[in-house]
Amino acid sequence: MSSASIQLPSASSATIAAPPKSESKPKPCCVCKEEKAIRDECMLFSKSNDAQKDCATTIDKYKSCMASFGFNLP
Repeated sequence: MSSASIQLPSASSATIAAPPKSESKPKPCCVCKEEKAIRDECMLFSKSNDAQKDCATTIDKYKSCMASFGFNLP
């Protein structure tokens, strides 16, 4: 067996990750519940062949509500 030396990083050169900032950003499931319910109802019960086009205003309201909480939807 050969005696190859392995160098381990010293404690002084190791990078310690900072703890995450404790932001009060809510979970996406907990915001814009009313807008989401209206959007879902429109999409599910639309009698149009293109529900997304038919419900564009409610979808936009939901997206802007989510954006106000920092969630950017496509």
